Amino acid sequence: MSNFKTSAAQDLTLAGLVHDLNNVFETLSEASELLSADPQWNSLAGAINRAVEQGRRITVSFQESAETVEVESILDNSITSAQDFLLTTHRLPLRFSRKIDAGIRLAGKSGAWERVFVNLFLNASQAMPKGGDIEISARRQEHQIEITVSDNGPGISRDIIDRVFTPGFSTNSTRSGLGLSIVDSIIQSHNGTIQATNGHPCGACFTISVPDLQIPIAREQNAVAAESIPQADINQRS
Repeated sequence: MSNFKTSAAQDLTLAGLVHDLNNVFETLSEASELLSADPQWNSLAGAINRAVEQGRRITVSFQESAETVEVESILDNSITSAQDFLLTTHRLPLRFSRKIDAGIRLAGKSGAWERVFVNLFLNASQAMPKGGDIEISARRQEHQIEITVSDNGPGISRDIIDRVFTPGFSTNSTRSGLGLSIVDSIIQSHNGTIQATNGHPCGACFTISVPDLQIPIAREQNAVAAESIPQADINQRS
């Protein structure tokens, strides 16, 4: 009985949080609509609307069942969210390029993965206050999906590179130091790893490795297809 009460209390807390956040999002949407009536604030209104949609995707991700999502779609939303943040905080935009193998999907929820990439992009922007380039690649590597996010900034000091994922660690006293620890936590929850290195000749590089769950699916489909072939046909072909 006590276990049931604890579970119910946790569910109610989550449901209440999502409910209250949706009220916040509704208020922001209304404010954005008022701003959009003035051409001077039209671009800001658009940024607010996109931020609200990102917030809704994140809250929904706490309640959704597991799924798979396209890497390209996640990156589209993450890049837009990061650029909107930089715009509204009066920072220089980043330039993005990507090389993504076709058909790559990640296990999990889009809201969670967007948190990963937005935090990585904003971490890069802090190291490149004058703007810079971010290159993203994704490929299949044996039974893993490998994703790299690299920039052309100053890189990570050897003195701190082993601590960048530690909660609360930051080289900037005005920052919470939670961004990269959130990234690490989400990736671990997807049975993956992330590694920070320095690029050549410069810049920081973050490499994510997660299981490619599409491999077992493909094997199952092949097995079903083999079973559907009449035994006589199999014998004839052998």
